[in-house]
Amino acid sequence: MKVAAVQLKSSSDKRANLQKAKEYIKKAKGLGADFVLLPEMYMAFLHPKLGQSRYAEIAEPLDGPFVSGLAECARENQVYVICGIFESKPGENTRSYNTTVFLGRNGELLQSYHKTHLYDAFNYKESDSIIPGTVPQEVIDTEFGKVGLMVCYEVRFPEISRRLAMKGADFLFIPAAWVDGVMKEEHWKILLRARAIENTVYVFAADQIGNNFSGQSMIIDPMGVVKANAGEEETIIISEIDLERIKRVRDKLPSVADRRAEFYDL
Repeated sequence: MKVAAVQLKSSSDKRANLQKAKEYIKKAKGLGADFVLLPEMYMAFLHPKLGQSRYAEIAEPLDGPFVSGLAECARENQVYVICGIFESKPGENTRSYNTTVFLGRNGELLQSYHKTHLYDAFNYKESDSIIPGTVPQEVIDTEFGKVGLMVCYEVRFPEISRRLAMKGADFLFIPAAWVDGVMKEEHWKILLRARAIENTVYVFAADQIGNNFSGQSMIIDPMGVVKANAGEEETIIISEIDLERIKRVRDKLPSVADRRAEFYDL
């Protein structure tokens, strides 16, 4: 099994972004990837000062041209594709959903997840433009193992990854548009490794780059070993995933199995 995390800069041109995504999916397939992870909100870059209405204007339904284009590319290349989009909601004239779509090898929509924990921190207020999701994450079965999805800011909430781990997740795929800033890059790297270590899962994180985003996409194994990482440019990072590594780590570090739930009053 090979996983590619694709670090890209988004623009306001949806069609150009889609075309670039297709090119990188094809490149990742050429490198042997089974999964291709693209960033959060990759469909279009919208500056937070543009106002709420722009989010509703740029958003599309799940059967719109952007997701349909990704699905066609997934089918043509026989790879799983995970990508962040703006999804429209009927009757909503200002905001949109921050949605992650998970597409199968044949282009079928395996899951669409509305980001539930919105980035109202560090002088941002994502909830001004994004509708919060109300449905918790669920794991998705694949021939390689169980996949869980988290989105960007949600890496700061260990309850999310632990819930997915308790549901059997072997892999966490994390599309992100991690806003840069003092201490932010350190938080990103530390939190990603922590989520891998505490849950003994592989973590794959693809971040946007450019605009006001920090990059540094990562692939991390269940012991917290960084298998691949990116810098500040557009790139693909890819790693061969040892599926037996999960079992070996869990035999040495049974932290999930050793939980004493009766002591956690949450």
